[in-house]
Amino acid sequence: MNAPIRVLLADDDRLVRAAIETILRTAGDVELVAQAGDGRQAIDLTLLHRPDVVLLDIRMPVLDGLAALREIRRTAPAVHAVMLTTFGEDDYVAQALTAGAAGFLLKDSAADELPHAIRAAAAGDAFLSPRVTRQVLNRLPAAPAVPREDLARVESLSGREREVLILLAQGLSNAEISAQLFVTEGTVKTHLYRVFTKIGCDNRVQAAMLAQRAGLLD
Repeated sequence: MNAPIRVLLADDDRLVRAAIETILRTAGDVELVAQAGDGRQAIDLTLLHRPDVVLLDIRMPVLDGLAALREIRRTAPAVHAVMLTTFGEDDYVAQALTAGAAGFLLKDSAADELPHAIRAAAAGDAFLSPRVTRQVLNRLPAAPAVPREDLARVESLSGREREVLILLAQGLSNAEISAQLFVTEGTVKTHLYRVFTKIGCDNRVQAAMLAQRAGLLD
């Protein structure tokens, strides 16, 4: 049996921490090693426990989640960070992704999204809450033009693979893409694997950003 994914949770709201702790206890493969109530504690406890993943609230006292993220990425680069946010904080999320966050979750996301995000981060992947992917992409800092070779990779996609990429970039989950295209989730995963391979992206965040820059969402 694989060792559990070690997680540190940082949020100044005790009720939020209690709710997340309850979800993590039922995940089966996740161990909550410590909890912090502010950004400074989050940094100190990360350096002490060296968790696999740290869940960081964006808005915290003493030191906010963005500042804590930057310090954690500097002092403990092997630790992956997933940001916790509320709807409407897209500017903060864009800054967090730019600073190296492995993704973000809305605090009121479906309970099964939290373990999924943690597993993705621990595996070196990235996760964006599907409900707000599009809003975040629209507020990311302007990116340079897509290199010609990247455009060639996008153009190499089959019609169905391009459909899957567009739906992913619009913020749909695998289940929602499955329902939209009338295929199984297994088929969606196969398409995504081929898409990522062809366009040279490692995860959903990179793929969604490339799709936007390539004009697929216009």
